[in-house]
Amino acid sequence: MRLTPQQIDIIRHAAEEAFGPGTQIVLFGSRVDNNRRGGDIDLLVQPANPDQALARKIRFLGILERRLGERKIDVIIESPRDTRPIVQIARATGVRL
Repeated sequence: MRLTPQQIDIIRHAAEEAFGPGTQIVLFGSRVDNNRRGGDIDLLVQPANPDQALARKIRFLGILERRLGERKIDVIIESPRDTRPIVQIARATGVRL
């Protein structure tokens, strides 16, 4: 996994601030592969509180930008019984932070 322990902590805390305690985060995509370079940060958020998901996502991205700096971060919010292919791929190939 190509995130530092500090970056992981920042992401976890930002998710809890934006979505509430109990929110789970899964890193997927190129950052999971230690042999690759660069790439954006792809995150699947499994929110403890799915209410107002869009507003919470915007807040989450704002917190991450302030704490991690400007970088490309893609966030997918998982909803209950979500069957979208991207969610299935993230669950199958991702790493829980």
